[in-house]
Amino acid sequence: MVLYALDPLHALRFVTGHGFASFVVLGSVLLAFTGAEALYADMGHFGKRAIRVAWFGLVAPALVLNYFGQGALLIADPKALENPFYLAFPSWALYPMVALATAATVIASQATISGAYSITQQAIQLGYLPRMDIRHTSAGTMGQIYVPAVNWILLGAVAAAVVGFGSSSKLASAYGVAVMGTMLTTTFLTFFVIRYGWGYPLWLCVLATGAFILIDATFFAAAMHKVLDGGWFPLALAAAVFTLMMTWRRGRAILLERLSASSVPLGVFLKSLFLEAPQRVAGTAVFLTSTPDATPNALLHSLKHYKVLHQQNVFLTVEFRDVPAVPDAERVACESLERDCWRVRVRYGFMDRPDVGLALEMCGPFGLQVDPMELSYFLSREKIVPGAAEGGMALWRDRVFAAMARNAGSITDFFSIPTNRVVELGTRVEI
Repeated sequence: MVLYALDPLHALRFVTGHGFASFVVLGSVLLAFTGAEALYADMGHFGKRAIRVAWFGLVAPALVLNYFGQGALLIADPKALENPFYLAFPSWALYPMVALATAATVIASQATISGAYSITQQAIQLGYLPRMDIRHTSAGTMGQIYVPAVNWILLGAVAAAVVGFGSSSKLASAYGVAVMGTMLTTTFLTFFVIRYGWGYPLWLCVLATGAFILIDATFFAAAMHKVLDGGWFPLALAAAVFTLMMTWRRGRAILLERLSASSVPLGVFLKSLFLEAPQRVAGTAVFLTSTPDATPNALLHSLKHYKVLHQQNVFLTVEFRDVPAVPDAERVACESLERDCWRVRVRYGFMDRPDVGLALEMCGPFGLQVDPMELSYFLSREKIVPGAAEGGMALWRDRVFAAMARNAGSITDFFSIPTNRVVELGTRVEI
């Protein structure tokens, strides 16, 4: 009898014969296939072939056998509804299956953890989150990273969820809303990938993604009736993360506007500077700046305090593009300015690991020769004053942005700069 589940008409008769109850059941049915997204998150680094082989060769057959077995058990013994999974096994296999289920849960959690690390790294490099300490755990695989801050945040969120909900059945409502919200969002974004990234015709993109959006939206709507039973938790968590990300991005944009407005154009400054050139000293000074056309505050403060200028000066800007990786041929762009002064732009993708020192060594073919042992890096550290200027964000968002900026990770670690060659000079910025 359980093989009738393979007949699509059986599902159609169930949906049409039970009215609104069938819609409510969808909120529980979706939990049967959640976990498939964990497979993609955990094995995405290995490519589509590995996912296909794992899914069709092991995961899908195992799931079908498991659910068919539970269905057959319930047909033979309706009392097994209490716990059809564990009651499907003989008594001697109960504890081994508990151990196996626990191990499977731990393994599945690795998909969430590695996915959180990877997305955080990409969000940082796309400018949606402040810098964090990112540790690479493999010399051969770029995607194997560890982010301590995210690890502790995950611990706090999981502990709050476990203590707050108290049981896995109550947590299932929150899980269903989170997974279906993720699937719906992913399907929506797929349209932009296949239309603008791959260049497929509009009608094909609408047809392909529209069919999946209809299915995902139906399941998401079925899960939403459990919002008051715990589904609010992932929605609230997502809203908080979204607010932080948009606050950081908007705050950075305002900060760059303030810095550009208060700075002298770099070309004009250099021309006036060399009318009465200061004393030159040996070595190369690298001024990291996020506004390549403006004079870095670190240079102004260096001239004010030291009264000297290095023999060679590099004004370096790091740019992150909306692509996974930038080819080495497009990594650097060099422009010669006044008297051994250079403007350098270094480009990275959101999956590249920034290394400023290595990028400078790639400037040789453009005429910029640097000795790593004679490099000095000058960085500007901004002290942000919230709510002091017009045209910014709401005061509470200014304060959130200032707090995020104060707790941002070290720029030297993020850009792989030797700490013993860094000079930091502070400046006060009102937003």
